[in-house]
Amino acid sequence: MLKIYGLYRSRATRNIWLCDELGVPFELVPVVQADRAGAAKAAFPLTTRSPEFLKINPNGHIPSIDDDGLILHESLGINLYLAKKHGGTLGPANIAEDGLMSTWTAWALTEVEPRSILVLYHRVAKPVEQRDPKIADAAVEALKAPFAVLDKALADTGYLVDGRFTVADINIAECVRYAMAAPELFEANPNVKAWLAKVQSRPAFKAMMAKRDLEPG
Repeated sequence: MLKIYGLYRSRATRNIWLCDELGVPFELVPVVQADRAGAAKAAFPLTTRSPEFLKINPNGHIPSIDDDGLILHESLGINLYLAKKHGGTLGPANIAEDGLMSTWTAWALTEVEPRSILVLYHRVAKPVEQRDPKIADAAVEALKAPFAVLDKALADTGYLVDGRFTVADINIAECVRYAMAAPELFEANPNVKAWLAKVQSRPAFKAMMAKRDLEPG
C-alpha cells in the first residue's frame, strides 16, 4: 500500500486530497516538522529530523511517499506522478496535457507559493507579535500579476486543462489557498475566486480538511 509520510497540517494535504479523489488507498505515517511546537509534536513519535525518517528523505522535509519501494519527495511532483499512474480524467490524456499540467505546477511553485505562504504567515499563522504587515502587503502586491494570469486562464472553462478538473487544479489550488487571508486578491479576480470555491466544495477536499481540523495542532 502507498505510504504518505507527513501530517494533515502539512503539504501532505495535496497528496491526500488527490488520493481521496482517485480512490487510492494509503497509509499516513505521521511525521512532524522538527521545529514545530504544540500538541502534534507530543502526539507523534517521528519528526523530520528523526533518523528513521531521514532514511526515507535525507532532506528532512515532508511529505514523502513510498509507493511499493519507489521513494519520492516534493508534494506537487508526487501529485503529478500519482495522477499519471492512477489518474483517469485527473491525469493527462496525452503529452500536450502532460506538458500543461507540469507547466502550471512549476508556475505555482515559482510565481505563487513563495509569496502566498508569506501572506498566510504574516496575516494568520504566526503569533500576532511575530507578524510583519509590510511583508504580507508586499507579498500581496507581488501576487497581483500572477493572480491576473490565473484569472485569464480560467475565464473560458473554469478549469486549467481541457475544461475539466485535473491534478493541475489541485496543485495550483493548494498554493493559492495560502493567500486566502488576502481577500482583496480574490475580489479583483472573480474567476479565481469562483474556481477556488468550486474545487474546495468537492467532497474529497472537504473530507481532507475535516481530518486536518481534528489533527493535534
